[in-house]
Amino acid sequence: MSETPQYPLGVERIQEYLPHRAPFLLIDRVISIQAPSDPSVKVGIEVRARKNATFNEPHMPGHFPQRALTPGVLILETMAQTASMTLYPYVWRNLDVFRRSFLCIFAGANDLRFRKPVIPGDTMEIRSVVSKVKGSLWVFGCEVQVDGQRVAEAEILANLLLNDEAKALIGWA
Repeated sequence: MSETPQYPLGVERIQEYLPHRAPFLLIDRVISIQAPSDPSVKVGIEVRARKNATFNEPHMPGHFPQRALTPGVLILETMAQTASMTLYPYVWRNLDVFRRSFLCIFAGANDLRFRKPVIPGDTMEIRSVVSKVKGSLWVFGCEVQVDGQRVAEAEILANLLLNDEAKALIGWA
């Protein structure tokens, strides 16, 4: 690719790629994606994203009303959405074609840990790195930090389904 996408990506650009919409689009910004220049190399692709936890999110007032916090399942989903941005640098100029050709399906999580609550006013910094690819199964090492402290981590598994058009587009045909 002669050009590369410009980072950070705001929510408008994220919505061009991910199918999620409010209130379920959870990442606010993609800070960076580090991908090898060789598109056939998958392991090691790193995505960094940001999510601001605010009190006016629909779940906050009702999830422990005396002490509002972000539900763990939504932190896990935030990690999964960050991981699914992995292919963005390869397809950003051909998103319309890619949307017809791509499906990323959550397959599971291993070693999931929540170490500290995420409360309104916190900014989650999410990091996802491709650690293994076997056929359509991709494995991501994910971590969430707030103010430099790890608050959550997991190994995320996803089935990344690409049809022939998508594989040709990113050079994996």
